[in-house]
Amino acid sequence: MSSLKFGTSGLRGLVTDLEGGPSYAYASAFFRSVAATSGTGREVVIGRDLRDSSPRIAETVASAAAAAGFDPIDCGALPTPALALEGMRLGACAVMVTGSHIPEDRNGLKFYRPDGEITKDDEVAILAALGGIEQADAPSAPVSAAPDTGALERYRRRYTDVLPSTILSGLRVAVYQQSSVARDLLVDLLTAFGAQVAPVGRSAVFVPIDTEAHRPEDVTTIRDAVTSGGFDALVTTDGDADRPLVADGTGRIVRGDILGLITARYLGIDTVVVPVTAGSALEQAGFRRVLRTKVGSPFVIAGMAQAQQEGAPSVVGFEANGGFLLGSDVTIGGRTLAALPTRDAVLPILATLAAAREAGRPLADLVASLNAGETASDRLPNTPAERSSALLRQLSQDAFRQNFLRPVGTPLAVDEQDGIRIELDGGRTIHFRASGNAPELRCYAEAQSAAEAQELVRWGLAAAAAAMT
Repeated sequence: MSSLKFGTSGLRGLVTDLEGGPSYAYASAFFRSVAATSGTGREVVIGRDLRDSSPRIAETVASAAAAAGFDPIDCGALPTPALALEGMRLGACAVMVTGSHIPEDRNGLKFYRPDGEITKDDEVAILAALGGIEQADAPSAPVSAAPDTGALERYRRRYTDVLPSTILSGLRVAVYQQSSVARDLLVDLLTAFGAQVAPVGRSAVFVPIDTEAHRPEDVTTIRDAVTSGGFDALVTTDGDADRPLVADGTGRIVRGDILGLITARYLGIDTVVVPVTAGSALEQAGFRRVLRTKVGSPFVIAGMAQAQQEGAPSVVGFEANGGFLLGSDVTIGGRTLAALPTRDAVLPILATLAAAREAGRPLADLVASLNAGETASDRLPNTPAERSSALLRQLSQDAFRQNFLRPVGTPLAVDEQDGIRIELDGGRTIHFRASGNAPELRCYAEAQSAAEAQELVRWGLAAAAAAMT
């Protein structure tokens, strides 16, 4: 049985299930669905992350594009938002070969139509087209895609042409390079904006950085790097650089939704769209409107479109993992930063550091001033979707939920928009949902202290594991 499936953002699965015929078939189905519904040009830009398997899969995608009558353009290794920006510039499709934050034995495909990131309806259309394609091996002689080395530079200029060159002057920032596809770009950009930059932790093997559920070894590496070097902050991204990670001068990782909050304030945004996993402090942050959605950028994008249709003057979306979507153009110092409605890591990194410098206070103090409470999250790996689904069905039943939660508190309200999010007494929440990208059950918690939130997650995962045995 194949591990391949569409999740919260793109197709994911084991490399052994994706390479060759399957990636050729899925890419062909995507191009067929686009050809049936779009009258735009026939170019497709193709990018990839730094996994060992990504170049081979990208070659297969190029072969599928050529067979479908598209002209493949090889943009090489670059961030997903840079590839999306290039697709928008050309009015072309885009396919990014990346497994994002999941381990190297897995990989995936992110699809973009000429008008932007695919929707859930597009996923249905791709699956329907897949049924009419024979999943034979891809051509043994790969198609040679036309190279394009300018996409990454155009993405870099998106920021250097708009933001003042001194916004980070005086800051000492470590860039944890690991295997992020943006590892050199981050050093270059931060330096261009005046920061003193120190690259650390470059890796020749893929490191699965999850910006939401942090591995203990990553937390230790980041804390040690910051404190040993006396830096004001450390920054990095996940594998394809559409999710940021920022640690303050104490080595503590700043929550992704807090990065989004700070960025939205820095940009002077009116309306924010966030998934249910984002912290509840957003409703008290002074925005005119906060709209909540299911988890996943397609849902956030749909929410931003809804807000714009309802007349919001400026709209952004962001997720608990830190990915930031700029839904409308914004003006900064008389210059316009154009909308980029797909997850981006660079903008929240730059804006958060710039906001702290502008406030004249350490990033840790700026975060503390938000009084946003504390959150924690973790996951049960190797948990098949059917086991997670069975637990969530049980938790939707009031009697089971009351009994299940009795050791930690009383449930007061339930949100079933995406998984089961439960408000508990004492101003706490606990949220269970199945990952859309991997066979994992995720648990999120919110409380007044970090220790309490972490303990609630620890208890939640242990209780869930026991209930699923």
